[in-house]
Amino acid sequence: MNDRTCIVTRKHAEPDDLIRFVVGPDSAVVPDLKRTLPGRGCWVSAERLYVDKAAAKGHFARAFKRQVVVPPDLGAMVDALLAKAVLGSLGLARKAGMVALGAAKVDGAVRSGKAVAVLHAAEASEDGVRKISQARRATVHLGGPAIPAYKLFAEAELGLALGGANVIHAAVLASDAGRAVLKRMVALDRYRGGSLDDLAMLAAVAGEDDAAEDVE
Repeated sequence: MNDRTCIVTRKHAEPDDLIRFVVGPDSAVVPDLKRTLPGRGCWVSAERLYVDKAAAKGHFARAFKRQVVVPPDLGAMVDALLAKAVLGSLGLARKAGMVALGAAKVDGAVRSGKAVAVLHAAEASEDGVRKISQARRATVHLGGPAIPAYKLFAEAELGLALGGANVIHAAVLASDAGRAVLKRMVALDRYRGGSLDDLAMLAAVAGEDDAAEDVE
């Protein structure tokens, strides 16, 4: 059971693309995000739809070859653990001075290429998101990095993690702490089905670049 093959899709994958589960002393299926819990483990592709399918279709019992207790809220449990990991790493990055808060500072961090990711609160206005998206596109056109943006949390959640009220826009800055945040945000975003905002931005940039090449 050390073979890293999803018990739902039967596809082999790298550890970061999978979630490990083990069986606890009470026979309950337990997510092991850090892949450190003892005992036999099984793997599920790191998206909620596969975790929900594994729970609903009896995949865990087949994988462990025994009767197991699958929590009815297993999919939500994994989501909460992934979200807690992001918010915890955000707090550490903030203490290290590696998070910029506020639309103006986020815009500056993006245009300077210092940001590795942008976070918008769920309550962020379309106009505020649009202005920062313009900065992200401009940075790419000038040869800078493609900086992903995510809407993963409510304003209150971001404020609690970052020690401030009214946190609507934030930028995570390039550093070890910043890259740790980004890795966890990518995992949570993927688990929730992917960021349409980021996909749209990348598609727009690619389309504009192709058009420019056609003109040349």
